[in-house]
Amino acid sequence: MAKVSKKRQAVNAKVDATKLYSLREASALVKEVNTAKFDASVDLHIRLGVDPRKADQALRGTVSLPHGTGKVKRVLVLCTPDKEDEAKAAGADYVGLDEYITKISQGWTDVDVVIAMPSVMAKVGQIGRILGPRGLMPNPKTGTVTLNVGAAVEEVKAGKISFRVDKYGIIHSPIGRVSFSSDKLAENAIELISTLEKMKPSTAKGTYMKSISMASTMSPGISVDTKSIK
Repeated sequence: MAKVSKKRQAVNAKVDATKLYSLREASALVKEVNTAKFDASVDLHIRLGVDPRKADQALRGTVSLPHGTGKVKRVLVLCTPDKEDEAKAAGADYVGLDEYITKISQGWTDVDVVIAMPSVMAKVGQIGRILGPRGLMPNPKTGTVTLNVGAAVEEVKAGKISFRVDKYGIIHSPIGRVSFSSDKLAENAIELISTLEKMKPSTAKGTYMKSISMASTMSPGISVDTKSIK
């Protein structure tokens, strides 16, 4: 059996596993119990009362966090030549088409977001088997298939993130870094939760927001009282 370090024991002692913390309390506590020596990500795990096997309950979307995630995202724009300058001016890290289709087909995926024009999706489909499993495949539902490539790049750079419910009905999403103030973490969390509330499927029965947990990389999870978000 693995031995729990004294440092981890001290951290675990600060989190009452039987308590539901308010969102503000959790946002402050998650900073206090962080044990990583780097600027760890803070994530929200939200269990929803949905059945992902049903098409109308397989939630997927985007949200623009007011304070971003603290991570600089590398953006690739796949577009026609007439849109390249627009994408570059907006801050895209990589812009092009055929050369990147070839590069990705050879195994290169050193980006965080891929944005594509509708007219080039036939070519992008050729590398779908590579992009898909990595969550990089452009999709109209997440705003990554668009004619307005400049605006899409600016939104991603400003803190727009995508999310999707997993097969267990859980949304896992970053909401910032431990270096963020507790207020910024709470405000980002509220924006994500509000977005999910608006997306509640009409066919979802029973309790919709079943449970919420907040945790940083390598820290224990902190259970959040869903009623504290109202």
